[in-house]
Amino acid sequence: MSDVILLTGSPGSGKTTVAKLVATDAGRPTVHVTTDEFYRAIRTGFIAPYLPGSERQNEVVVDAIVAAVAAYTRGGYDVVVDGVIGPWFLPPFRQAAAAEQWTLSYVVLRPDLDTTLSRAQDRGTGELKDAAAITGLYGAFADLGDLEPHVIDTTHLDASATAAEVRHTVAAGTHRLSAGTTAPRSATS
Repeated sequence: MSDVILLTGSPGSGKTTVAKLVATDAGRPTVHVTTDEFYRAIRTGFIAPYLPGSERQNEVVVDAIVAAVAAYTRGGYDVVVDGVIGPWFLPPFRQAAAAEQWTLSYVVLRPDLDTTLSRAQDRGTGELKDAAAITGLYGAFADLGDLEPHVIDTTHLDASATAAEVRHTVAAGTHRLSAGTTAPRSATS
């Protein structure tokens, strides 16, 4: 059985940096899937995924990500997926986890907004740095209801400490999702 970790949060929360550390230091064969690459693959007709009108595109991209994760797990790999994966995109991951028999963990990195914006501004060229867009996406992860226990406050943690906390919570099973939930998908941002 493969372990799949969905490592999410708003842009600037540290997902990609932490996912690289978690995947690289894993004790088993592990793949790091960056959802941004699936969006960047769209060359014509791309709509920024946080804008109105992107819902269908986002659903197609999530389906492609789930298919890629499934292929890796069938090959015996654990997978760390990093990207903006809000609760509205969990149903296809949960369905695949049930069908493919993955252990599925959902970890939300959520530093405070000022830290998030500061970290986003320090990112490289080509990364989202628009404060209004980041603030909107941050808001999408501000109140997760039943998923609130899946949040790690990384305001005062560096990447190494965050990766250690992610490893700890996944090993403890505290951020595990049940498989098979089929609630409808809808983008809320």
